[in-house]
Amino acid sequence: MALAGCDGALSTVDPAGPAAGRIATLWWVMLVGSGVILVLVLALIALAFTRTGRGTERTWIIGLGLVFPMSVLAALLAYGLVIGEGLVPRQGADVVSVQAEGRRWAWRFSYDDAPGVVTEGVLHIPAGRPVDVAITTADVIHSFWVPRLAGKLDAIPGHVNVLRIEADLPGTYRGASAEFSGEGYAGHEFEVVAHDAAGWDQFLAGGTR
Repeated sequence: MALAGCDGALSTVDPAGPAAGRIATLWWVMLVGSGVILVLVLALIALAFTRTGRGTERTWIIGLGLVFPMSVLAALLAYGLVIGEGLVPRQGADVVSVQAEGRRWAWRFSYDDAPGVVTEGVLHIPAGRPVDVAITTADVIHSFWVPRLAGKLDAIPGHVNVLRIEADLPGTYRGASAEFSGEGYAGHEFEVVAHDAAGWDQFLAGGTR
C-alpha cells in the first residue's frame, strides 16, 4: 500500500526522463540516509534507558551520535550539489527551445522551430531530445512543473527562467502549477505531448495542434 503512491501522472518517483530520474534518485538516496540517521537516534534513545556503561555511552553519543550523522548529512549535501549541477541547462546542437507563458488560468506555448505557432494548454516536444523551456508569466507568480520529466521552476513577472525537460519515450505527461496564485489555481494544469521523430516533424509542419 505504501508503494501505491509512487505511480501516477504527477508522481516524482516514477520518472520518464533523465532530469526527473536524477531527482528521483536523489529522493531515494536522501530517504535512505535519513532512515539510517533515524535508526541511530532511536538506538541512542534506547541506550539512554538501558545505561550499559559510561564508556559505551560516550562512544555512542560522541562517535555515533554526532560524527556519524554529520558525515551522512555532509555526504547527502555533496551528492545533492552534484545532482543539481547536472540539472543546469547547457548549450547543445540537439536542444529544442520553447517559451511558456503562464497566466490565470492557462499556459501558452510558442516554439522557436515553428515561428507563429502557439498552443494553449498543451506543450509539444520531441521525445529523446532535451528541451529548454523559457518560463515567464503575464500576471502573478506561477510555477511550471511536469513531475515525470523534471523539477519545478517558478514563472515570475518580468523575468525569464529556463528549465530543461526531456521525455525518454513518446507519450502524454501531465503538468501543473505548483504555486498558489489565487482562487482557481487548483485547475491550472496543462499537458506535455512528446512526439516521435515523424510526429514532431508533422507538428512543425502544421499538421498537429
